[in-house]
Amino acid sequence: MLTSLLIHFSAALALSLLLTPVCRRVSHRFGLTAKPKSDRWHQKPTALFGGVAIAASTLIVASTLSFAAVWPLLICGALIAAFGFADDLLTLKPSTKLIAQIGVAALLLAAGYRLHWAESLLGDTMLTLFWIVGITNAFNLLDNMDGLCAGTAIITGAFLLIGMAGVSGATASAYYLAAVLGATAGFLVFNVHPASIFMGDTGSLFLGLNMAALSLVAGSAGASRSGAYLAMGAPVALLLVPILDTTFVTVVRLLSGRRPSQGGRDHTSHRLVAIGLTQSAAVRVLWMLGAAGGGVGLAMQHLEQGWSAIFAAALLLSATIFAVYLARIRVYNDADFKRLHEGTVTPVVVDFMYKRRVVEVLLDVCLSTVAYYSAYRLRFDGPEFFENYPYFLQSLPVVVVAQMVALFAVGGYRGIWRTFGMMDAVVFARGVGLGTLLSLVTLLFAYRFESYSRAAFVIYAALFMLMVCASRASFRLIGEFVQRRNASGDRCLVYGTSGATLATVREAFGDLPVRVIGFIDDDPRQRQMRVGGYTVLGGFDRLVSMIEADEVDSVVLNTRMIDVDRLRQLERLCQERDVSLLRLRIHVEPVVAVS
Repeated sequence: MLTSLLIHFSAALALSLLLTPVCRRVSHRFGLTAKPKSDRWHQKPTALFGGVAIAASTLIVASTLSFAAVWPLLICGALIAAFGFADDLLTLKPSTKLIAQIGVAALLLAAGYRLHWAESLLGDTMLTLFWIVGITNAFNLLDNMDGLCAGTAIITGAFLLIGMAGVSGATASAYYLAAVLGATAGFLVFNVHPASIFMGDTGSLFLGLNMAALSLVAGSAGASRSGAYLAMGAPVALLLVPILDTTFVTVVRLLSGRRPSQGGRDHTSHRLVAIGLTQSAAVRVLWMLGAAGGGVGLAMQHLEQGWSAIFAAALLLSATIFAVYLARIRVYNDADFKRLHEGTVTPVVVDFMYKRRVVEVLLDVCLSTVAYYSAYRLRFDGPEFFENYPYFLQSLPVVVVAQMVALFAVGGYRGIWRTFGMMDAVVFARGVGLGTLLSLVTLLFAYRFESYSRAAFVIYAALFMLMVCASRASFRLIGEFVQRRNASGDRCLVYGTSGATLATVREAFGDLPVRVIGFIDDDPRQRQMRVGGYTVLGGFDRLVSMIEADEVDSVVLNTRMIDVDRLRQLERLCQERDVSLLRLRIHVEPVVAVS
C-alpha cells in the first residue's frame, strides 16, 4: 500500500509542478489576477487559478482508481472546483455560494458520508451537512496569507492519511488523499511567501470539501477505538486550524458589529503579524498548531478513552488561551473599536467577556478537573482505575470547590497575566497547597478518607501547579518572545547584573529603539549565566573586544562598583569608536502639583 501511495503522491506532485506555472501564465495573459485591496494582504497583482492546477492534478491522477470506490469524491470535487472557478471569475454572492456548497454536501450525504455523531438519522444528517459546509468555508477563509491554506491542508491531510491506516474500505480514499496531497505540495512550491500565484476559491473550496469528506473516513476509526464522544473530537482536532480561525473571526466580527462574511485583516494569521511576526513566521506558527492538533487527533483515535480525553482537554484549553491572547491584539480602526461599546446586544456580550476574573475562575475549574482526572489516571492503571472511578466522581466537586476557595483566599486572582513572575508563582503554590489540604480535610470528615489515595492528591497538586502557572505565564512568554524577535535599533550592552532590573533599563530608554544583546559582569561566577533571559557574555575584556569589533552601539553602566582607571579607559574607547556610554540611575523626587 505504501508504494501505491507514493506513486499517486508523486504523480500528482509532478503534474501540479507542470500545471501551476501554466495557470500562472494564463492568468497574467488574460489579466485574471488578484488586485491589492484594503482588506487583502498582498501588495501587488498576483495570478489566480492555482486551484485549477490542484484540482486538475488530483482528478487526473485519481481517475486511475476504481470509479466505484471514489466516484463521490471525484464528482463532488469536480463540481466544487468548477463552482469555485466561476466564483473567481464572476464573484458570486455569499448566498449563491452557500446554496452550491449545500448541494454538493447533499450529494456526499447520499453517497454515505456521515459523521455518526447522533443516533437520530435526521440529526446526524444535519450535523454532517453542517460539518461539510463549515469545513469547506473554513478553508476558504483560511486562504488569507501566502502558503497558509495549502500548508495546513498538507499537514491535515498527512494526519488523515495516517488515521486511515487499518480502516476497512479506506484504501481507495487513501490513494485519493495521496493525490490531493501531491497536487497541493506542487502548488505550494509557488505559493510560499512571496507567492507568485494564489489558489483562489477554486483551490480553497476544493481542498476544504475534500478534507471535510476524508475526515469522515479517517474519523470512523475513532468510533470503535475511543468511543463515540471522542470520535466526535478526533476530526475537530485534525482540522483545528481552519476551525479555530473561522470560529475566532466569526465571533470577533460579530462582537465588533461586522458581518462574518465581510473580508478583513483580522484573521489569526493577520494578528500574529500584527504582534510583530513576519508573514512566514506567522504561517509557520499556524502550521505547528495544525500539527499539534493532528497529533492529538491521532491520539484520540488510537489511545483509550481516558487518555484521549486528557489530550483533547489540553488541546482545547491551549487553543482557547491562544485565541484570547490574539483577541487582545487591536486590528480594527477606531470606528470599529468604538462600535464594540455601542449598540444594543453587543455591549452585554463584550462587558461579560471583559470580566477577566470570571474567565480566570472558569479556566481554573477546567484545569483543576483535568489535573485531578490525570492524577487518577497516572495513579491507577487498567481495571484498577475503573474500580476507583466512583471515588473520583464523588470527590471531584470537593476538590474543585476547595481549590477555587483557596486560590481566592491567597490572592491568586489579583495578578496580571502579562506580568506574571516568580512571586506570582509563589502565591499560586500557596493556593494549590492550601486547596489540596482543604480537600483532604473535607474528605476526611465527610468520608473518613476511606478508599482514597494520598499519592493521587500529591500528583494532582503537582499537575495543577504546573498547569495554572503555565497558563498565566503563557501571555508573558509570548510577549517577550515577540519583543525580542522584533527588537531593533542600537545594540546595547548592560555592564553589571545587579542594581536595576532589565525592565528598568528598558524603561529608561523610553521610546528610543534599543536592542539589548547581553550583559557584562566582572564576576567570573556570572559567566554564561542568564539574567532576564539574556546571557552574561563575559567580563571587561569581552566588553572591550566587542566595542573594538563594532558589535556595540551603546553601553549602559548598571553598577556603581567600577574602577576609575577602567572607567576612563572605557570612556576613551567609546569616544574613539562613537559608542554611547550611559549610566543608569534610579532616584525619587517629590511630586509638585501644577495648578
